Amino acid sequence: MSLLPLAWTLLTVSLWTSGLSQIMQQEAANVLYPELFSTEAIECDCMNISCDSVFWFRSISNHSKVQFLGKCNNADRATYGAGVETKRFKLSRKSGVSFALRIINVTEEDAGIYSCVLRDRKNTEMWKPGVLLRPGVIPPTSPPVTKPKPPVKSVCRCSKKNSSPDGCGSLILWPLVGLLAALALALICTLYYFSRLPKKCRHRFVKKR
Repeated sequence: MSLLPLAWTLLTVSLWTSGLSQIMQQEAANVLYPELFSTEAIECDCMNISCDSVFWFRSISNHSKVQFLGKCNNADRATYGAGVETKRFKLSRKSGVSFALRIINVTEEDAGIYSCVLRDRKNTEMWKPGVLLRPGVIPPTSPPVTKPKPPVKSVCRCSKKNSSPDGCGSLILWPLVGLLAALALALICTLYYFSRLPKKCRHRFVKKR
């Protein structure tokens, strides 16, 4: 690589990182909880543009510092930023429409928000939402599913003006009919009992009273 394109790339990255910290103040679009010393992959899809290259960044220390990780183009050629561990951070072109960042042997120091900037051949740039990486952190459990409460049955409260035989008036009428039927049955049973007694028993019963 000649010195002029390299200097232009470094200048562009420095301008990005100066304004990228404000953009990355927004919450990450996705959260990953990789296990320690595992390998985690973060993808960057081109979506609606014809990608020519991708730039990777990481926000650390509560967004106070933005680190340039590197650049990868369609020829699968990667250049890395200063201080990046090239043995653990691997930039590659996954397919014609996406790029990937692989982190090997993830440690707690790798925590942060990882973002990518896509560029096409016309130098049109597209910023992608970041991915929050939390190595060694146990993912939160989802709350238990609560069963919906059964619908409350509506109670019909009637007034004298709105009472009708077919509506709430039936709720009052039928208990009265049952009560009258019970009283009539008790009276019939009493009369039947006295009618079955002999005349002497009835005479003694009346005399004692």
